[in-house]
Amino acid sequence: MELRTDVLIIGGGLVGGSMACALAHHGVPCIVVDRDEQTALVEEGYDGRCSAVALACQKVLDTIGVWRHMADDVGTIEQIRVADGDSLLFLHYHYQLLEEGQPLGFMAENRVMRRAIFRRLEELPAATWLAPHSVETLDRGPDGVTAELEDGRIIRAKLVIAADGRRSPTREAAGIPIHGWDYHQNGIVFTVWHERHHQNIAHEHFLPAGPFAILPLKDGHHSSLVWTERRALVDELMALDDATFQAELMKRFGDFLGEVKVVSRKFSYPLTLQFARRYTDRRLALIGDAAHGMHPVAGQGMNFGLRDVAVLAEKIVEAHRLGLDVGTTTVLDDYQRLRRFDNLLMLGLTDAIVRLFSNDIAPLRLARDIGMAVVNKIDPAKKFFMRHAMGQVGILPKLMKGEAL
Repeated sequence: MELRTDVLIIGGGLVGGSMACALAHHGVPCIVVDRDEQTALVEEGYDGRCSAVALACQKVLDTIGVWRHMADDVGTIEQIRVADGDSLLFLHYHYQLLEEGQPLGFMAENRVMRRAIFRRLEELPAATWLAPHSVETLDRGPDGVTAELEDGRIIRAKLVIAADGRRSPTREAAGIPIHGWDYHQNGIVFTVWHERHHQNIAHEHFLPAGPFAILPLKDGHHSSLVWTERRALVDELMALDDATFQAELMKRFGDFLGEVKVVSRKFSYPLTLQFARRYTDRRLALIGDAAHGMHPVAGQGMNFGLRDVAVLAEKIVEAHRLGLDVGTTTVLDDYQRLRRFDNLLMLGLTDAIVRLFSNDIAPLRLARDIGMAVVNKIDPAKKFFMRHAMGQVGILPKLMKGEAL
């Protein structure tokens, strides 16, 4: 059996699924091949992770029709408080400081966003979802792409988009090298219930082992935690009995939200930085973690994947409407030019933050505390950093401005 389409997307996670929605919403035929069953991706507690959705990226999801399927199940971030351990100096962002009066962002469980993507794809006849399947062979010729699935089906397309994660087999097969390093840290991720309402405030405490983030979920009494810890201690922490783990948690969490209980499974993920030397090859584009992976310290990993989606979708839709080949070097070069520098800048920023704060060196601690306090007192500087966190700085593609293509 042979299937023909304009775009083949390998990987149907949050970024790959959003890419399919963006293309199909604008009438570009696409096929998504993913190795996982849909039901496995949306079941309760699938991987424990939540994602911060910056305001500009929420506009992407809204414009392509995904947001309405998840809006009732997300938390709102109205304030962000950043503190360096137990220092009395801090940085505090409040959405009311900006004239628009819009939230700084949102918190969504990954399974909630996946479910919303699946629901939207069901409404889009231009999109085809093939799962669980894998691409066995991929030939990227001068005139098109030919992929063979493990069941023998053949897919012919003009362009292949790799959205298959940090260990992207598609990227490796194309011979695109990656660079990066290991932080020797793990992120321990889980959900807690707390007695007091979180007031839609996201907290980030910088501790010597790494950042400790408390991120507000929907109902006011649940938060997602990202506890960064030295890898050498992670296995021991994960093996603790519930009471001992709770005691270790409260040393870092504090009592400002009253009683706190762990209410989900705990998951642990290694934290690394990596970036592809290039984002494109013949009839191939990399997006999301296949192109770049960053430390979660700024909560921007998934957002920068959605920025990839917004730019690449705009270039593909433009070519498609003109009747042009969507896999040409013109389309791909424009995408790489617009995204690579932006991503490298954020990778460098997150790396600098991790290195600056993941220590307890007294002179550095004093300097960073004073720096946060100064920014906290200067409204124009604070507004700039707030808009940056909201994804509103720089030249934005149409989808990030809430405009259809």
